[in-house]
This record gives sequence, structure tokens and C-alpha cells, in this order.
Amino acid sequence: MLIVFCPNCGPRPVEEFRFGGELPSPPESITDPAERDFDQVWMFNNVAGIHTERWYHDAGCHRWTTVRRDTRVDRIVEQHVSLRPD
Repeated sequence: MLIVFCPNCGPRPVEEFRFGGELPSPPESITDPAERDFDQVWMFNNVAGIHTERWYHDAGCHRWTTVRRDTRVDRIVEQHVSLRPD
């Protein structure tokens, strides 16, 4: 079972969270700010390995957290707390 650490509620099962998506880094070749935003939101790499992802604690405190997850073994390898979006 995958456990996600919630910044308010502590360790919780992944079933309480909603996947918010991968946080890719747009290629340096894209210089237009609007195109970079589009690329970051809609273009995913989806390759096996470590990804930076956003998770939303839907069944709890309604806060976002950022994790780095290894998709090959479905394990969180690093986690960062972030503020709730407005």
C-alpha cells in the first residue's frame, strides 16, 4: 500500500488522495511563457522512473503536496509540503 505523508494529517493511505498530475519541466527550447505553461500542464513524459507529482488530500484537509515517486516500484522517494492553492 502506498502511503502519502499529508502536511496536516500525517501518513495517510493513497486512496484518500487525488492525483494532481506530473510536474514536468518544459524544454528550454520553448521560450514563450504561454507555451511553457501549456507544456507544463498538458504534456506528460509518462516514462518509467522517478517523477515529480502533485497529490491533493481530497478525503482529508484539502491541501496539496508535492512528491517524487518512482513509478517502477510505486514508491515515494521524496516529499515537499506546499501551500493550498487559492
